[in-house]
Amino acid sequence: MNRIDLEGQVAVVTGGAQGLGFAFAKRIVASGAKVSLWDVNEAQLNAAAAELGDAARAVVVDITDPDAVVAAHAHTEGESGPVSILVNSAGVAGPNHTLDDYPIDAWRRVIDINLNGTFFVNRAVVPAMKARNYGRIVNIASIAGKEGNPNASAYSASKAAVIGLTKSLGKELAGYDIAVNCVTPAAARTPIFDQLKQEHIDYMLSKIPRARFLEVDEAANMIAWLVSKENSFTTASVFDLSGGRATY
Repeated sequence: MNRIDLEGQVAVVTGGAQGLGFAFAKRIVASGAKVSLWDVNEAQLNAAAAELGDAARAVVVDITDPDAVVAAHAHTEGESGPVSILVNSAGVAGPNHTLDDYPIDAWRRVIDINLNGTFFVNRAVVPAMKARNYGRIVNIASIAGKEGNPNASAYSASKAAVIGLTKSLGKELAGYDIAVNCVTPAAARTPIFDQLKQEHIDYMLSKIPRARFLEVDEAANMIAWLVSKENSFTTASVFDLSGGRATY
C-alpha cells in the first residue's frame, strides 16, 4: 500500500461505521490523519471507532437533520481540530420497484439521506474550509447516477443529483484551495446489499466488464489520493470506479 501523506489533518467520514465508509476511514487513519466517524447507528459506530484506535472519534448524527449536522461539525472541530477532509459516504439503496410501484415514503427516504444529507453535510463544512482556504471533499455517488439502474429510480436519481451538486460546488469553490470531487463506484459487497433483491444484484454484476464486484479497499485507495494535498488541481470532477462499466 502506498502511504498517502495526510499527517496532521482531521477528516469527517459520514456512514463511517461500516462498509465503504469504514474502509475509507481506515485508509485515512493509516495515512496519518485523525478521523471523526459520523453515523446514525451508535453501536456499530462505537465498535468501528474502537477498532480504528486513538485516531478515531465517534459522533452519532442523522445527516438528514441539518441542525444536528451543524452541531456535529462544531463538536468535531472542538474535539479533534479543524476539519480539512470530508468524505460523504452515508447512503441507502432503497427498495427495488418499478417507478409506477415505487413507495412514496421510500422515495422520500432515499432522497432525504442520499441527496439532502449530502447537501446538509457539505453546507456545514464548507464555511470553515473557505475561511482557512483549504479543504478536500469527496462525495460518494454511484454508477447508477450515470446510467440509471432499472427498478432503482430513487437511488439512481439521488446519485445523479450528487454528481450535479458536486460539480456545482466544485466550481463555486474553484478560487480556493478546496477540491470537491465525487466517485461513481460499481457495487461492492457491503451491508447495503441486504436491501437489494438477488435479481438486482445479479443485474449489477452482469454489467461489470471486470466480472466481479468492487473491493472496498480499492475504493479507499482512490479516496486517499483525492483527499490529499497532491490533488491540488482537479475539482468538480467525477472519478470512475465501475470496473469498466461506465461509458462516459
